[in-house]
Amino acid sequence: MNAARRKGLLTPAAAAFAAFAVLIGLGVWQLERKVWKETLIDAIGLQLAAAPIDLPPPAEWPRLDRAEWEFRPVRFAGEFRNDREALVYTSGSTLRPDTSGPGYWVFTPAETRDGLVPVDRGFVPLDRKDVSSRGAGQLSGLLDIVGVLRWPDARSWYTPNDDPANNIWFVRDPLAIAAEKGWGPVPPFYVEQEAPLPPGGLPAPGKLRPNLPNNHLLYAITWFGLAAVLAGVFAVFVRGRMRESRP
Repeated sequence: MNAARRKGLLTPAAAAFAAFAVLIGLGVWQLERKVWKETLIDAIGLQLAAAPIDLPPPAEWPRLDRAEWEFRPVRFAGEFRNDREALVYTSGSTLRPDTSGPGYWVFTPAETRDGLVPVDRGFVPLDRKDVSSRGAGQLSGLLDIVGVLRWPDARSWYTPNDDPANNIWFVRDPLAIAAEKGWGPVPPFYVEQEAPLPPGGLPAPGKLRPNLPNNHLLYAITWFGLAAVLAGVFAVFVRGRMRESRP
């Protein structure tokens, strides 16, 4: 191959090498994400398996570290303020495989001797949105409430705007809901209820399962496969150019 031909390969070779490096980097990144996701799933599983502890006192609420406390089972005595419930739309949850969306999480403040604690009481399907269709589940009186600590969901750019006029929210954010509903001061977390079970089954509380999607190995194989295809295509291209240069 003469010098001109070799020089003509420099640009496609540089482009192919850059693309190959990017694809390999993406594959390695997905393998790292796989390890991170497996570690997260194991950590959530360990938290959920722990015995419930007493809900920390209000003085500690602002200092609770989410990384340490989220998914920690807790219990406390409280009385549901059913007249102040809010509905948070859901299309389903991988952590609650016993539910099938779409529907709503029933978000209700529980009154304790230390103030209000937001509680996600559980799931109701769309056709049971109205309280009159699930009146038996409106628990009253002082209750021993057991659940796990959760922090607000992340709001993304495609999350619909909340609809306070119709009492519908799209993110489980206790501070935002409390401010709009006039609940007064609440902690930055909420309790996802596991017990007690309401008569009639709705709202449906339940145990969380660490069933987070983990497809990172498949993604890594895809990126590595594309890198291999690119290498093969470039090799064929180079061989073709070399044949063209032969007398």
